[in-house]
This record gives sequence, structure tokens and C-alpha cells, in this order.
Amino acid sequence: MSAKQPADEHAVAAEVFATLGTGEQVEPVSVRVEGFDLAAAYRVAAEVHAMRVVCGEHCVGRKIGFTNRTIWAEYGVGAPIWGFMYDRTVGELPAGKGEIDLRGLSEPRIEPEIVFALGRAPEPGMDAAQLLACIDYVAHGFEIVQSIFPGWKFAAADTVAAFGLHGALRIGPWQRVAGRETQWLAALASFEIDLSCDNKHVDRGRAVNVIDGPLHALRHLVEVLAADPSQPPLAAGEIVTTGTLTRAFPVAAGQTWTTLLHGIELPGLRLHMA
Repeated sequence: MSAKQPADEHAVAAEVFATLGTGEQVEPVSVRVEGFDLAAAYRVAAEVHAMRVVCGEHCVGRKIGFTNRTIWAEYGVGAPIWGFMYDRTVGELPAGKGEIDLRGLSEPRIEPEIVFALGRAPEPGMDAAQLLACIDYVAHGFEIVQSIFPGWKFAAADTVAAFGLHGALRIGPWQRVAGRETQWLAALASFEIDLSCDNKHVDRGRAVNVIDGPLHALRHLVEVLAADPSQPPLAAGEIVTTGTLTRAFPVAAGQTWTTLLHGIELPGLRLHMA
């Protein structure tokens, strides 16, 4: 193996941005760039984000990745990450079903998640009830994640730089929080979900897989952002998707993926891959 190159974060950002929407892949940055750690990766991610905004994309929220501790060993990571989401990558499934075009995504995989719509900005130190008071709506969604690194082989820093692995998010019907706070607190800590492909059951997930529950994942993101003043804190109006409740599974055109939730008043989804 050749010696690692000196860090050139601008070059890394340009390389990552060039893969956007192409389905192309590159060698992991951490393999070939000296000192490419999480701090460097978040600086690269900020630069890629700025490039996307210049090209007309509008940030609508954040995704939290690797919140499911049951899959950390599979991917060789030991903590969650986060990334931006955009109006061009996020869409809704108002009837709970729809289709998504996989073209331009690199080795896409599917993740069933819980999504929050923030009514006000959460703050560090808030407990679960206080965080819930910041949320106007809850939904179930499918995130389609991707890896611009072949075979899903990477270090955590690579994933941060490469869009936080975010490819797309499709959100089911929104449910209002106000007036049912006690029920939401209990359900978000204890529900289960079944994931199926073409009517074949493939996995069962639980709320506690996601750092003890989606509200805990939100708290983690709030604390991480507070510790990094170079990154914008969460704001009212943002959407936050909190990480996969099951393992992430490869998807292919022609498949139809469905979910069924237990112990929470959220409808299952049906998403066809095109």
C-alpha cells in the first residue's frame, strides 16, 4: 500500500461532491489521507453541504446514523454520526405508500426509522419529556442510505464526509404530538416494528435499538451539535430522522418493502423500488 497523502480537505470535498447523483464510488478517504478523523470529516461535510446549497438544494433537516447499536460491529463503528437532508432528497408518502427511483444511488440500502418534525429548537440537557415538547409531529419513514465506498467498507469518518450515507427519505403520515404526550413518551420507548420485502419477513426492530429510543437519539444529536459551535444547532421547522430500527438491507429495483408497527399509533409503509 502506498503512503497516505497529506490532508487536503478541499480536494476531499470536491471528490465527494462529484459523486453526487452518479452512483459512482471511490476508495475510502481514511485509507489514503493522513489524519482523516471525525473532526476533519465534519469540516468536509460542511463544505459539501455548502456546495449543495449553492447548487440549489435547501436543507430541511438532519439524519442521525448508526444509532442502532446492534449493527455497530457489522460496520466497524462505535458511535452515531449525523448529516444534512435536503428538499431534493426528502419526500412524503401521505397515503403510506409510494415509489422511489434508485438511480444515482450507490449500493442503496433501506432503513425503517422514526422521524420528528420540530416545532421549536431543542436544547442541551433536556430530558425525554422536554424534548418531546419541542416536537410537533411524529412519523414513520424509510431512509434509503448509500455508500460511495465499495462494499460498504469504511471508517466512521468516511461516512460523515460522504453525505452521512444519506440518499433519500420518504415519510409516512404525520401524527400530532400535542394532547397525547404521555402516550407518545411510552410508545417511543417501547414499540416494535416488522420489516418485510415482497411479503417475506426479513427483520424485527425495537425502539430500544436506537440508543434506547428515538428521543434518546435526538438528545444525542442535540448534545453533539452543542459541543461543536462550527455546526448549526437544530432549529424549529427542521425534520430529524433518528436511525434505523432494524438492520439495513440492500435494495433493488422491482422490490416492494413494507413495515408493520406494534405498540405505537403509526401506520406501516409500503415502498416500491424503481
